[in-house]
Amino acid sequence: MKNGSSQCEGQVEMKTSGGWRTLCASHWNMANANVVCRQLGCGVAISTPKGAYFVEGGDEIWRDRFHCSGSESFLWNCPVTALGVPACAHGNTASVVCSGNQTQLLLQCNDSWSDPASSTASEGHTANCSDSRQLRLVDGGSHCAGRVEILQQGSWGSICDDSWDLSDAHVVCRQLGCGVALEATISAHFGEGSGPIWLDEVNCTGEETHVWQCPSQGWGQHNCSHKDDAGVICSEFLALRLVSEDQECAGWLEVFYNNTWGSVCHSPMEAVTLSVICRQLGCGDSGTLDFLVPSREGSRPRWVDGIRCRETDTSLWQCPSEPWKHQSCPSNEEAHITCTESPQLRLVDGGSRCAGKVEILHQHSWGTVCGDSWDLKDSQVVCRQMGCGEAFNAWLYAQVEEGSRPIWLTQLACTGEEAYLWNCPSLGWGKNKCEPYDDAGVICSGIVNAFSTT
Repeated sequence: MKNGSSQCEGQVEMKTSGGWRTLCASHWNMANANVVCRQLGCGVAISTPKGAYFVEGGDEIWRDRFHCSGSESFLWNCPVTALGVPACAHGNTASVVCSGNQTQLLLQCNDSWSDPASSTASEGHTANCSDSRQLRLVDGGSHCAGRVEILQQGSWGSICDDSWDLSDAHVVCRQLGCGVALEATISAHFGEGSGPIWLDEVNCTGEETHVWQCPSQGWGQHNCSHKDDAGVICSEFLALRLVSEDQECAGWLEVFYNNTWGSVCHSPMEAVTLSVICRQLGCGDSGTLDFLVPSREGSRPRWVDGIRCRETDTSLWQCPSEPWKHQSCPSNEEAHITCTESPQLRLVDGGSRCAGKVEILHQHSWGTVCGDSWDLKDSQVVCRQMGCGEAFNAWLYAQVEEGSRPIWLTQLACTGEEAYLWNCPSLGWGKNKCEPYDDAGVICSGIVNAFSTT
């Protein structure tokens, strides 16, 4: 931190490959600040000053939004959103004031609970103890939607839905850096919890910084069951899908934003972006844009354009883009993609990873290799590809049940020098003339050497 009066307060900066950069104050909250204070050995967060309190001009502001739960050891372990995030206004930088003495504050919190129903607790004591608690949303598929749970006295517990409304949900969403509440769910909409029920009859004004600061019946005081667990859907909740009539891993790319499904625009959408999308969808590790598919009919939002994922991004939400817009591009620029999966190889039913029946993962299904023409040269390629040494034997496995698995390759004719089995000449993927033959198998020198040393 910089520009503060001590090492435990100031403007937050993070070092990236491009050097030190300040963080944007948009969606910056106490959970994020607590992680910073803990990481720097500065206790817990006391406040997150707004405005130009610590600002030094001329610094480049990193606009990515952090969504910490407060329990992370490092700020870079927190979920991050960059998709659709606009540029940060100059001077709108994240700042933190830390306690600098974590031991003293934790002793105060352990001595006495701060009761959200009590008006006699001192404001300072309540704020300190509040900072030792944590908030999360679970079973909603995102850190910005799900069942509301609070970590209190070492146990995660839920909130009863009696009197639960948008004002309460607003506090939760703001506290988590997830925007505003779109829906306050009741009746265990996101499933039933299993821990304590910590709060009941929560009655927030919507302006509180922590949900446990809202009036309620008090910690652990309730007349509910987990069938009454409360939840929220926040405006920053995002989801991803491919829309197609008959294909699971090909179709129109859509993102759920602001409580509505809408299209994604295809410019520029390079190979690394397509790879991130397909991996997130569980549809392989690469993809292609389908430009020849006719534009689809109907009206829908076209939420985002200009997505540029980086090699380090693990989800689409981390990828920078242009800001969210209801119509980010013309209808003929909606992205239609097809995801593909690089084939994988394994040996099964041989008692070792270096012996067994040859199986290939292709089009999201494991299948076998036909034993027709199978020989040592074919086996040599398998053993080398598996890192199992030389081929010791080429053998055949009886087919367990006809049609139980696809037969991906037939009549292989490897030279023995190919890097991958599917690079060898064959009839082609799935072109099967294998009925009289057994499945191909192999014993590699790797297993022979292993047995000889035991």
